[in-house]
Amino acid sequence: MATSPDTLHTLVQTGAEQAGDEAPAIGAPGRPPLAYGALRRQLEALRATLRAAGLRQADRVALVLPNGPEMAAAFLGVAAAATAAPPNPGYRRDEFAFYLEDLGAKAVVVEADGDNAVLAAAESLGIATIPLRADPDAPAGALALDPPAIATAVDDVATQEDDVALVLHTSGTTSRPKIVPLRQRHLVASARNIAATLALRPEDRCLNVMPLFHIHGLMACVLATLGTGGCVSCTPGFNALRFFAWLESARPTWYSAVPTMHQAILARAARNPDAVAGASLRLVRSSSSSLPPQVMTALETCFDAPVVEAYAMTEAAHQMTSNPLPPGERRPGSVGRAAGPEVAIMDAAGALLPAGATGEVVIRGANVCDGYERNPDANREAWSGGWFRTGDQGVMDEAGYLRITGRLKEIINRGGEKISPREVDDVLMDHPAVQQVVTFALPHPKLGEEVASAVVLREGESVDERELRSFAAERLADFKVPRSLVFLDEIPKGPTGKLRRIGLAEQLGLA
Repeated sequence: MATSPDTLHTLVQTGAEQAGDEAPAIGAPGRPPLAYGALRRQLEALRATLRAAGLRQADRVALVLPNGPEMAAAFLGVAAAATAAPPNPGYRRDEFAFYLEDLGAKAVVVEADGDNAVLAAAESLGIATIPLRADPDAPAGALALDPPAIATAVDDVATQEDDVALVLHTSGTTSRPKIVPLRQRHLVASARNIAATLALRPEDRCLNVMPLFHIHGLMACVLATLGTGGCVSCTPGFNALRFFAWLESARPTWYSAVPTMHQAILARAARNPDAVAGASLRLVRSSSSSLPPQVMTALETCFDAPVVEAYAMTEAAHQMTSNPLPPGERRPGSVGRAAGPEVAIMDAAGALLPAGATGEVVIRGANVCDGYERNPDANREAWSGGWFRTGDQGVMDEAGYLRITGRLKEIINRGGEKISPREVDDVLMDHPAVQQVVTFALPHPKLGEEVASAVVLREGESVDERELRSFAAERLADFKVPRSLVFLDEIPKGPTGKLRRIGLAEQLGLA
């Protein structure tokens, strides 16, 4: 099969050439790994299967699978031959229906015996489902797909670097999330950036505890590892109780996680002294939200390994900046220096600012997406003179180290999960007792931010916090449900009469 220089197929081929076809590529704690040679043959087989079912490179295939090696392998197979679209498997039926319709999914990959809300959503939209078969006794990540005849079989055409490989939703300040299409070249560039930052090599073994519907796990753990001939050991998802057993069985040289996960690991470290003493970690990576300096120091002391904090977002196919490995200087509280794309600070008028000045963080480079899909207004706001405006406020020092000082956007960042306040508003407003609602970010010591909502009830109506939360939980994924509800006679307004989210926690005395 013909390939182009910057495609996922070539990325895996490069990793296989560095490590050898018999070297492990995808594993899982307690299971035999799938070797690079077998992975390459599986990618060819999956490609042929999708083409026989009538799926082309541009067709979007949703992946609704539990975390683990099969999800990693299925993502790679679909993204290399079509366009992968992995939603959060914890969505409710209505959320799946919105996701599938908004992205124009042509098929959905599910477990062969799965009983998931996505099946009902797909059926209601007339979208084909593709069962995934995996033998639990086979190597981790070995799988086959059994698609129906979705369309007439199509001829294979070589994948190009401009073909879209992955589409993800990213929440905006309205209830409708933006669609981020990432091309083959974006993913390859990002994987190479991460690998260079971490000095990854075939001897490295990554323990993936991140969800694989998220850009963090897909890029930093899976693709960066496979592009350098290493092995990624895929867990069922983060579990602080099982983490130390995984350390002992998988023997990773590094792992990447969000700060809340690192904090949970530290909380249990003293109970697992043998696993900590026997750990062979070369580095620990943190990304997706700010890592408290105290946590960074405690992690380095615990594992006797450098902790590397990175700054990332979906529009950049993950990594933008990172603190360097030794002998480079790691600065607690900083997200490091540019690590792939160019990074600068811009004022509101679009002028770049000098070192020491505070402004909006902007980026440009080979890993940055070309624009949001079907959203010209968002594109006009987010791109300025070829730079992408991240919506984050920061300051860069003379040495190029970036410090994030705040977010310009209203999105709630709950331990790395991004939540649109307007989406929560819309759900709560459906309750017959609710007259007005504003959802906002409530500071949280571990998650960074938690979801809170200020609510005004209709005259003569009553509802308590438990009932309203239960109402929301039936319509939203668990991480979006407000953990705090404040009942008010009137929600504070700005000078123009608009309801304001930013600063509302302070106004209400909740910060």
